[in-house]
Amino acid sequence: MASVDITGLRKLYGEVVALSEISISIPSGSFFTLLGPSGCGKTTLLRTIAGFHAQTAGTIQIDGNSIENLPAYQRDVAMVFQDYAVFPHLSVRDNVAFGLKQRRIRGKEITQRVNEVLEVVQLGHLAERMPHELSGGQQQRVGLARAIVVRPKVLLMDEPLSNLDAKLRVELRSELRRIQRDLGVTTVYVTHDQEEALAMSDTVCVMYGGVIQQAASPLDIYLRPINRFVASFVGANNFLKVKRDGAKSVLAANGAEVSVGGDASIDAVCALRPEECRVLTDATQAGPDDVVIPVRMAEVSFIGREVEVFAVTDTEEEIKAVIRPDPAIIALESGSRAFFATLRSELSFFEDSDTGARLS
Repeated sequence: MASVDITGLRKLYGEVVALSEISISIPSGSFFTLLGPSGCGKTTLLRTIAGFHAQTAGTIQIDGNSIENLPAYQRDVAMVFQDYAVFPHLSVRDNVAFGLKQRRIRGKEITQRVNEVLEVVQLGHLAERMPHELSGGQQQRVGLARAIVVRPKVLLMDEPLSNLDAKLRVELRSELRRIQRDLGVTTVYVTHDQEEALAMSDTVCVMYGGVIQQAASPLDIYLRPINRFVASFVGANNFLKVKRDGAKSVLAANGAEVSVGGDASIDAVCALRPEECRVLTDATQAGPDDVVIPVRMAEVSFIGREVEVFAVTDTEEEIKAVIRPDPAIIALESGSRAFFATLRSELSFFEDSDTGARLS
């Protein structure tokens, strides 16, 4: 196990800023996920840690030792790639043993370590198979086994599940997390899949535009996003305009006005998670602590365990609710009147810009 400390890291491609002043500490033995859209810098950061890209500025330390000027093979890190990178002409056993042979480990120790790792990834019974005889998930576990058999201080994983079907991704992410916990290896994992990040990680680091927007526990990222980008990227969110009213900013809702607080000169938006909305056929069904938003129904989509309700507010803003199946709501016709209700505590307010700061 080893900690990773990155300070002031920058990466430029000509005049294009791929990474800007990245500073982060990754605790020893943790599962740390870099999450963000394509082009946000997450893979560039991972490959810079690996030594595949040279940083323009900044330092990278593993267990307090600087590695930024070391070649990739001397950094004591291992990489699991998106495309498996399994050698097609080698058996499972020989694929896993490859890195040990490159390091001139003795034959008896190679056999012992390969056998141990194959049991960890549950491939011991397939040791003599060739890659073309394996499923995609099994090939990915071969790639993982080949990475961890060399006992790296840090394991780097670049969207390793993205080429698998949805069901297998869910199954394998649980396996990856189990293996990581069993080994206790510090892991830096890249994904654009928010559900994957929330399910697997000790820390989720959301990136956008080459900048770390927020790094926190999955629960904090979801419940307490630090800015509008994080709120919009991690989970679904409704964003409603907030109007200015003299010295305050307010969200108008069914005759009541919810004060945002803070500087009224700042344009603001209200964020409301769809799953925190209740759909009412009559405003009198709301509780005393509810914020009630009148809407015009657009579409109701029954998807089994949930119902997605799409509507439009009186100010022509689209809004969505996700509720449990309710025949009365499913029966509502397009254009009919309804009300979305939620508690004031479920509302968040942000400056009205791409990465606008949280106001309350």
